[in-house]
Amino acid sequence: MLEAIKTGFDNWFRITPKDLLYDRALLWVYVSLLMIGLVAVSSASIPVSWRLHNEPFYFAIMDGAYILVSLCIFAFFIQQPMSRWEKYNIWFFIISVILLALVLPFGKEINGAKRWLSIGSVTFQASELAKLAVISYFASFYVRRYDELRRAWHSGWRPLAVVFVFILILNFQSDLGSMSIIFAIAFGMLFVMGAKRTQFIGLIALGGIGFVIYVLSSEYRMKRWTAYRDPFVDVYGDGFQLANSQMAFGQGEIWGRGLGNSIQKLEYLPEAHTDFITAVIGEEFGLVGTLFLLFLFMFLVLRAIHISKESLQMEKRFNGYFSCGIAIWFLLQGAINLGGASGLIPSKGLTFPFVSYGGSSMLILSIAMAVLIRIDHENRLERIGYTRAKGN
Repeated sequence: MLEAIKTGFDNWFRITPKDLLYDRALLWVYVSLLMIGLVAVSSASIPVSWRLHNEPFYFAIMDGAYILVSLCIFAFFIQQPMSRWEKYNIWFFIISVILLALVLPFGKEINGAKRWLSIGSVTFQASELAKLAVISYFASFYVRRYDELRRAWHSGWRPLAVVFVFILILNFQSDLGSMSIIFAIAFGMLFVMGAKRTQFIGLIALGGIGFVIYVLSSEYRMKRWTAYRDPFVDVYGDGFQLANSQMAFGQGEIWGRGLGNSIQKLEYLPEAHTDFITAVIGEEFGLVGTLFLLFLFMFLVLRAIHISKESLQMEKRFNGYFSCGIAIWFLLQGAINLGGASGLIPSKGLTFPFVSYGGSSMLILSIAMAVLIRIDHENRLERIGYTRAKGN
């Protein structure tokens, strides 16, 4: 009996063997990030939960519910063959554009930003769905236009036009973070598929110029840039949030204050359980805890890159571009969130994947994770001799 338990434990917790039909290590990292997020949100949200709902664990309970729903959605989408994504990607794209556009007349405004659709007491952030839709659409588009995009220097205008539609809509929602990610996803995938270097550099330069003009055109965005450069110049004004976030990291030192002992979460740090959850983790678990979180997250990103490379080597371009887009999305969103919280870059109002509180983000990211593991699953089936994955 003890030997059987030991064997079962070893089989589940060691790195995934090549003959296994799914990436067990990637699955455990996904679940681990969700659990870390639940613990962090439970601790960081207690003061604001008391103030808003007279209940210390309101946001913790909601986060737990989001995790359960996310796991159910994950279980559903992991069974969907990639051929189905490739077949219906245009409809997925159209639905995401419609939902994004509906935010403009019918959206709910929270903290000065109008980004959410509301159905009763349930809110949904359409820009999260748009990120996945863009990845799916461009994965298909780059497969269909592969030769044209690699040969014609002017062919890059088409992806640029599609990205411009999303940026135009997101501009009215004041969602600079999502604009940056969608731009990076589209042209990061363009680079991977082998577009001309001059074409790629030109489009990136155009995007950079547009970004600078966009920031300079708004006094609010300029204030955020000024606060980022030195938040302690106006510590009780524009620099308040970033100054408190940096103090949280500093007070955590190497080992942290301990779970539940954060001072900055006592409403000194706004959005402690959402955009600045990493600052609370840094204060309560220190440099060691932050590095452990980064280790898990980078393992996830590197596995996504590996799955993309493997798919492209097997001539499965749609799957390869799809997983590449997911890797870019995860990496960029995590870097922007942590960079904004630590003061390396201006804050953009993005969640840290799988960890921050936010139902829309967690649900869509879980679908992306299901797609990633499904792609790897189909690669493994092909390697062991199956020419078609179950359900194709």
